[in-house]
Amino acid sequence: MDIKLFDSELKVMEVLWERGRIPARDVVSVLSERIGWNKNTTYTVIKKCIEKGAVLREEPGFICSPLVTRDEVQQSETEQLIDKMFGGSSELFFSAFLKNQGLSEDEAARLARMIKEAK
Repeated sequence: MDIKLFDSELKVMEVLWERGRIPARDVVSVLSERIGWNKNTTYTVIKKCIEKGAVLREEPGFICSPLVTRDEVQQSETEQLIDKMFGGSSELFFSAFLKNQGLSEDEAARLARMIKEAK
């Protein structure tokens, strides 16, 4: 899966991942309350998500369902970032991350287990 979602589209997806299959008007209510979006803005962004294949629209009632999971989008975004900024090298990405963030002992131990399990 290779889907590129903009920040605004991720806001819509967050609502759908939290709530599941809901009417577009409920997405409008949530995003109005959370970030002050108006109805037109929300419907425009929902339609962009539909065009990208991230959201399914069902009638009657303009019911929206997520067609991609949060994990799928995270994986796609991570792969795109690594390709764009680190020449596709996970090692360079990880090195830059460690240099900037550092790790606690517990995080390092969990990460070592994850690397061992991924082999």
